Amino acid sequence: MKLSSSFFLLLVSFSLSQAQGFFGSSSDDEGLPEHWVLLHVVQGHIGAGNYSYLRLNHDGRIILHMQSLKGDADLYVSDKTLRPSYDTYKLQSVTCGPDVVVVPGDLSRPVGIGIYGHPSHKESEFEMRVFYDQTVPLDPFDKGSYTAENGQKKQKSPEAEEEEEDDDDFVEEESIFWTILIGLLKIILEILF
Repeated sequence: MKLSSSFFLLLVSFSLSQAQGFFGSSSDDEGLPEHWVLLHVVQGHIGAGNYSYLRLNHDGRIILHMQSLKGDADLYVSDKTLRPSYDTYKLQSVTCGPDVVVVPGDLSRPVGIGIYGHPSHKESEFEMRVFYDQTVPLDPFDKGSYTAENGQKKQKSPEAEEEEEDDDDFVEEESIFWTILIGLLKIILEILF
């Protein structure tokens, strides 16, 4: 049987488009901001009405992006307990589709993450991608200043850094001076009275 050349080209182009989709030009991370850095990918399954727990120690603004591959898994986050649930949580996402929780950088670490298997399904299978948002500065008490438009740290001149160090030394010396002075006054008052 002889195939026509146009049918053959159509078949080859269709096969190539399917292979391209299968092998990787389309990624799960398409459409996500470029400043998000993928830290971890966690996959698992959870029975109906049960929890699976994870711990987040990474500092900074973290985005938890969970997809239920089968069933319906829900996401609970807390900085008060390492075993958050639908009764004890600070942040949650309980959709029937993708669940996303943004963990702010000022939430104390470690952060507990609870993944709940919704009882409407016997078993739920999930994949969670953990992203770090690079645009938010890690340390809000850092001596550098940040621009509001792009989150980049401005460099300070060596003279400005020396002045800050001198100011810190002065405050420390002043604090020691007052501690000694108050201690001496307490001793004098105890002797007199």
